[in-house]
Order: sequence, then structure tokens, then C-alpha cells
Amino acid sequence: MSRIRLSLSIFSLVMFMLAVTSVASAQATRTWVSGVGDDVNPCSRTAPCKTWAGAISKTATGGEIDALDPGGFGAVTITKSITLDGTNGSGFGSILAAATNGVNVNDSATATPNTAVVLLKNLSINGAGTGLVGINILAGRTVIVENCQIFGFRAGNGNGIRDSRTAVTSPAGQLFVSNTRLYNNSGAAINMIGNAAAGFRGFFDRLTINGNSSHGIQAQNGTTIHIRQSHIGGNLGEGVRVETTSKANVIGSTLSGNLTGVNNVGGTVNLADVTIMNNGTGVAGATVSFGNNNVRDNGAGNALTAAVGQQ
Repeated sequence: MSRIRLSLSIFSLVMFMLAVTSVASAQATRTWVSGVGDDVNPCSRTAPCKTWAGAISKTATGGEIDALDPGGFGAVTITKSITLDGTNGSGFGSILAAATNGVNVNDSATATPNTAVVLLKNLSINGAGTGLVGINILAGRTVIVENCQIFGFRAGNGNGIRDSRTAVTSPAGQLFVSNTRLYNNSGAAINMIGNAAAGFRGFFDRLTINGNSSHGIQAQNGTTIHIRQSHIGGNLGEGVRVETTSKANVIGSTLSGNLTGVNNVGGTVNLADVTIMNNGTGVAGATVSFGNNNVRDNGAGNALTAAVGQQ
């Protein structure tokens, strides 16, 4: 009888230890990072991790990583649906990405490629003059960028955001960027490389894009972009460049002090309530005006095509 009791006790102890191990190794829906954290921690609020990369492996798909303080939390590669939120009481959560990319989004090697939905919020992504790309999107369904600043990516093409997805999905892949500043990058601040068959879409609201060494927003290969309530100015390239069957709808925005305000190279450009002033060239290539546009005081290109009546 005593042997039976001993066996039962040992079995119970083993099962308890297995249960504890299972709970300890489970991924949490919400985790935390802190400048004084440690990646060996479970990434809980009371025992936070040190980096985004350290926390992401301990965070469940569809979960959220939050910053407790305005520390620097390192570059990260994202392969699943997740939220990175740098919101804290004192400022942004920071990523210093010298000689590398700040954030890579790439779910191509997963069991369900091109399905990840990624939200990046309240982040300061600094390339420190040698960074490659601030946010580099290779595969995923939807990427949302809110209230961020992306700057100092000056190695190679040096894009603030580069969307080079190619997969054809239904619905088409989307990029949303709002209330964000992109500056001092060597390439286009936002470059949507696109794929003619995929029909990618970009939605850009309340952006400030200035002081970049190339274009503000560049759309290629059948991409459709929508720009609203944004200021794109002081860039050494074109404020908005539209290429190869892409389309840009620019509404309620200001393009000033660029080499060219808007340049349409084989695509479609629609303008409404847009101010284009003090550029080397205001408008190059065919555009469609839907009225209330102010195009003047540019070195050239001050004429728009006849306005299409508003309804």
C-alpha cells in the first residue's frame, strides 16, 4: 500500500512540474520591454525584457509588446501578426539601427505566408547615418505605422519605409502610415516597389516628409497610393513620384521646396485641394485636377490640365 501511495505521489509531482513548465513556456498575449529589463525574463510587466527581439519570441501571434519607458529596444524581425507599441509616459520607444534595418516584416517562411497584420506605434527609428531601411516590408498582409519618426537611413538607397512585397493576395497587401515624420534619409522616404499583378495599396495620412535626399513618396509597378493632409517639402527629389501604371490620389496636401512637386512617369495622378509651390518644377507629366488646387511660384510646371468638375 505504501508503494502505491509513493507511486501516486511521484506521479502527482511529475504532473505538477510538467504543468508548471508548460505554463512557464507558454506565450503571453501581452508582454513588456524596459531599458532596465533583461531578455532572460518572462517579459511580464514586473519582469520585462530588454529588447523587442527578446520579447517577440515570448509573445503570442496577434499579441502586443509594450514599452514601459523611453529606452532603446533594438532592431527586430517580425514574422507574425503582432503590435509593437512604444507608448510610455516620457516619449517614444526607440530603435537604433546603425548599418542595418530597423524593423523587418517578413512572414514568407511561416505556415501561413502573407497573412501577418503588423502594427508599429509610437516608435523612433534612427538609422544614425548608416542605417539601411527604417521599416523593410518583405511579406505580410497589412502593415500599419502610427505616430512614428523615421530618420537617418543613409546607406545605399536609405529608405525610411520600403515595401517590396511581391505576392498576389486577396485582398491585396496594404500599407497604412499616419501621423508620422520621415526625414534625413538618402533614398525615397517611402518607396512602394510593387508588383503589377498584385495591386498593392498605400494609405498615407498626416505625414511630414522633409529633408530627404531623394523622393518623398515613390509608387511603382501598379501600386495605388492615397495621400491626405500631408506636407512633403524640402526634398532633393520629387515630392510624389508615380511610375509604371501606378496611381496617386493626392488630397488636401502641400508639396513645396522639392526638386519637383509631382512627377507622373507613366502612371495616373489625381489632385484635389493641393498646394504646389516653390518647387523647381511644380508638376511634370499628365495630371487630373479635381479643383481647388493652388499651383504657382514654381520654377516651371505651373499649369494643370483642365479641371474635372466636382459632383
